[in-house]
Amino acid sequence: MGDITVETGSWSDFEEAASEIRMTVFVEEQGVAASEELDGKDPDAVQFLARDGDDPVGTARLRFPEPEVGKAERVAVRESARGAGVGAALMRAVEEAARENEAESVVLHAQTRVEGFYRNLGYETDGSEFEEAGIPHVEMRKPLDG
Repeated sequence: MGDITVETGSWSDFEEAASEIRMTVFVEEQGVAASEELDGKDPDAVQFLARDGDDPVGTARLRFPEPEVGKAERVAVRESARGAGVGAALMRAVEEAARENEAESVVLHAQTRVEGFYRNLGYETDGSEFEEAGIPHVEMRKPLDG
């Protein structure tokens, strides 16, 4: 892994690369239905694309279900790039964009197997386990300081 950069943009900026990463991670690796993965909410979200040099290796999106709450969604990192700080870099960019939009906290639905990853970034589990796309999840939340 070389230099990880995270770009912020729109769905039209990153659709091809982000779709490809998400289809590989969620649909091929995890068995999520493609129709569930591509939910039509991408054009309304802030999009993030992580690159290793020129190579797209991770993606995430940010929506605002309430004005003061940013919701991180579709956080995905290619298997070959996992463990190299890509997910943490994406989440820093998500949190920065949420702050810029005056959100007071970021929430997300974490797969239970990566709950520890988000906990290490300052997220706290909020409530009990539930199922989303056939995978156990928990809601997690992190307050943002100014």
